[in-house]
Formats: sequence, structure tokens, C-alpha cells
Amino acid sequence: MILFLLSYLAGVLTIVSPCILPVLPFVFARAGRPFLRNGFPLLVGMAVTFAGVATLAALGGGWAVRANEVGRWIALAVMAVLGLSLLFPALGDRLMRPFVAAGSWLTDRAERHSGDQGEVRASLLLGVATGLLWAPCAGPILGVILTGAALQGAGVGTTVLLLAYAAGAATSLGLALLVGGRVFKAMKGALGVGEWVRRGLGVLVLIGVVIIGLGADTGLLTRISAASTGRIEQALLGSIGRGMPTNEAPTDLANLPVEGMMPPLTGATTWINTPPLTTEQLRGKVVVVDFWTYSCINCIRSIPYVRAWAEKYKDQGLVVIGVHTPEFAFEKSEANVRQNIQRLGITYPVAMDNEFAIWRAFKNQYWPAHYFIDAKGQIRHHHFGEGDYDGSERVIQQLLKEAGAANVARDVVDVQAKGAEAAADMAQVESPETYVGYARAENFRSPGGLANDVIKDYVAAPLQLNGWSLSGRWRVTREHADLQTAGGRVAFRFKARDLHLVMGPSKTGEQPRFRVLVDGAAPGPNAGSDIDAQGMGRIDGERLYQLVRQTGAVRERTFEIEFLDPGVQVFAFTFG
Repeated sequence: MILFLLSYLAGVLTIVSPCILPVLPFVFARAGRPFLRNGFPLLVGMAVTFAGVATLAALGGGWAVRANEVGRWIALAVMAVLGLSLLFPALGDRLMRPFVAAGSWLTDRAERHSGDQGEVRASLLLGVATGLLWAPCAGPILGVILTGAALQGAGVGTTVLLLAYAAGAATSLGLALLVGGRVFKAMKGALGVGEWVRRGLGVLVLIGVVIIGLGADTGLLTRISAASTGRIEQALLGSIGRGMPTNEAPTDLANLPVEGMMPPLTGATTWINTPPLTTEQLRGKVVVVDFWTYSCINCIRSIPYVRAWAEKYKDQGLVVIGVHTPEFAFEKSEANVRQNIQRLGITYPVAMDNEFAIWRAFKNQYWPAHYFIDAKGQIRHHHFGEGDYDGSERVIQQLLKEAGAANVARDVVDVQAKGAEAAADMAQVESPETYVGYARAENFRSPGGLANDVIKDYVAAPLQLNGWSLSGRWRVTREHADLQTAGGRVAFRFKARDLHLVMGPSKTGEQPRFRVLVDGAAPGPNAGSDIDAQGMGRIDGERLYQLVRQTGAVRERTFEIEFLDPGVQVFAFTFG
């Protein structure tokens, strides 16, 4: 319910977003007419169509996106007809004759006499077309909805949230339309310029068609706003988050609540370090289930503690199970997962959950996520994200005591992690996780924006905090950017102690070279664990690379990485 309300409020905020501008002429073209028979059906059609197409895109991936592109061009044709009919009434009459004839054939005599239902259907059709055209800015809340759908599969919940988002936008547009309708009538009655107003609307509609046809609604307008909604949405998320239960371990360990039974572990595509495990085999053991994926920096920073728990309590009845649920396609590779399990020193059982079967069984939504299960198979505690490791270990100790283990330790592990595994300095992190693939990219600053799935020559741009750019010849896909020629660069203006970049070679076995610069110079003592002081490094596989760890005062810096060889794929930035 909280996310439903947030989605609705985020939709309401789109009225001050630049991405709503291209559809405003189409909406206001119905101003001056009865709202219930014109504006309301248009907004309903727009909201339902957007929610449906967005759900299909999340469910079906590329084919649905391509189908929507076809729909957008059909919708543009419909809107062009509308604009021409407003601009040239005689031409509009001729163009609309086939539609009128079709409508007459489909409606009965009573409807043709009244005209009301035909008017409603016409407005609904325009709403459907507008829904196909609308490409809202992907703010934090819409990003949460679409990311959740991409990870867990679209369903009724996704559609409801998208409908709430679209309903919020329809609400604010409806209010504007009601006010606009009164203004429209006043202008016609007081000034006698109805004809010019109608023609002006026709011109605006045609301008909107051109803007959308050129892709400005998903490019330039996404990045430029007189009143950005992103900060407002983030504040909404933060305020709601502060009112939600915390992840801290309960103080009354002797009375840990039962949160449910441990779901079955069926659906794993592969088991590593063990034969397949079942809930029946685990009965009588205390179990910690750790959802993780190997390129996730938050997971990497929590793994030293999970490793330590597995080693410390293995002889007293604790079983740790890592459930590796991939975020990127390359994390589905068994060879990649095995290599990184070895690199991270993981010896406890790991289930590869490539189809998200175990993830969905636990109704999980986070990386990392830890579930603590007692000897009866009951979930007694959970923790999402990093932190509170001492509290989590106290829960393990309590569950072991309940299971009858003797001489359970009272102290907690002392982890001295290094490199990317070291804890983040969150008090100084002002840069968010940033994806490079166009499906979730934000704050991209190279001129012309991202070109989806085609090779393009990009040019670097001046950067402000959290902006990033490409230079060189790249092909940007939904998930990553693929470098075509040597010399390509990625730049990012960031503020954090650590900077990490998820990347890999385009072809297995190749090891492209790269060089890192910080504020235009070699990083020296600020070099991360995967490069030397001169900033030199090699990509030895598809994984997360630590490229910057500042040793002095943390301040805004400009990061650049130049690839000396082609055949590189870049996925996401993370900070710590």
C-alpha cells in the first residue's frame, strides 16, 4: 500500500516534469468540451495503455519494446491527423471520413443520434494513442517499479503500481484540463478568437508530433527540467523509509518471532561446493540463507562476515547457504560464478538461482538479504542490506542455543576486510549506483543522449556531480555499453571514498588493457585494488573492479577510464 501511494504521488508530480510536455498539446486539444465525454476518457485511455505497455515491456523484454515502437509510430500518425484537422478544418473533414464511416458501421442508430458515446470512443482512442506516445522520466519511484518487475517478472502487482503511477499523472492532467477548459471558453467568449486558438492548438499538436518523432521526449527532455521531480521523489522514498521497521536485530533474543516456514530450495540450476540440499535434510540445523550476486558491491562487503560465521559455527550445527541470484546476464554463467566463488574464498554451499525460483519462494527483493532459520525450519529473523553484523551473529548464537548446541561463543567475529570487501564510508558517499545500459541509465551527459542498440560515436561533455559521459565508438544495449574501437573512454564526476566499475571483456579469454585517471592525473595513492599507482590495469573477467580508494579527504573528483584495447563491456558504477 505504501508503494502504491508513492507511485500515485510520483505520477502526480509528472505535471512539473519536462517529459509530460510532448503530450500536453494532445490533452489540451480536448479542452473546451465536456470533461466527462472528452477529457476523462482520454486520460483513462492514456493511463491504461501506458500501464499495459510498460507491463509488457517488463515481462517480454525486447520484443515488447519493439512492438511499442511500432505503436508509437501509429500513434504519431493518429496525432498528426488530429493536428491537421485542428489546423485545416476542411482537410480534417476529408481525413476523418473513413473513421466516421467505420464508427457509423459499428454503432447503432441510437448512438448515432445522440453522438455522446461516439464522442467518448473518439476521446478514448486519442487517449490510447497518447499512452503509446508518453515516455515518462524514470525517476526513483518509477525506477523501483520497473527494476522490481525486471528482476521478479511482471505481474498483477507491477501492473497495479504502473496504473497508480499513470493515474497520478492523469489526476494532475485532469485538473489542468479542467482549468484549461475554463480558460479556453473564456478566451473564445471574451476575445472571439476561437478560430485562432483552435489553429494554435493544431500547430502545438504537430510540433509535439515532430518532437516525439525526433526522440526528444526520451532524450533531451528527460535531462532538462525547470522543476526536477527526482529530488522530491527521493525525499518521499526517504520519508516513508524512515517510518518503516528497521533491520536491527531484536533486543529480546529469547523471544524471536516466527516469520514463517523456510521455503523449499527447489529450482536451483546448479549447486556448488555441495550436492543439492533440501529443507528436510536441513531440519535440525540452524541455517543462514544469504541472497547475493558476485558483482554486487553490497554483497561483496557482507561476504567476509558470512564466511566468518560459516567457519566459526560449522561444528555447532550452523549451515550457511549462499543463493546466487544474478543481476546481469554474465552472472548466469556457471564458470563465472565458480571462478568468483573461488576468488572470494567461499567454501560453504552455493545454489545458483538463475531463474529466481528460490528468490521468489522467499519473496525476497534485496541483495544482500540474510534469512535466519531455526532447527525446526522456521524463519526467525531477516536482515536486508549491509550492516548490523553483530546483531545478526547474536541471532545465530541464540538459535544455536535453542537447538541444543553446547558452549556457543558469546563474542562476535572480528573481520579485517581489505580491498572491495572493506566496509564503505557511507557518511561521505554522495554518488548513487549508476547503470550504463539504457534500460536504467540516468544522468548521462554526452551530446545527443544514448542511442539504443546501434553503434555511435560519442563525445565527452562537461560534468557536474553524478553526471557521466562516453567518448569514442560504442554500442549501448539495455544492460551495458560495448566498446567498438580502442581509445574509448568513460568519465564520471563523483563524491565518495571508493569507486567501482562492473565490466568485462566482449570475448571470453581476452584481457583488454585500461588506464584510470583521477582529476586528469594518475591516481597514485588513491588507486583501487585492481589497478597500480599509474592507473594501469587489465580486465580479466566479468566482475566488479575497485578502481579508486581515496586515502585523503573525500571530495568531488572526476574519474576517467581509457580503454587501450577494444572489446570491452561496461555495466555499472558503484560507490563506497
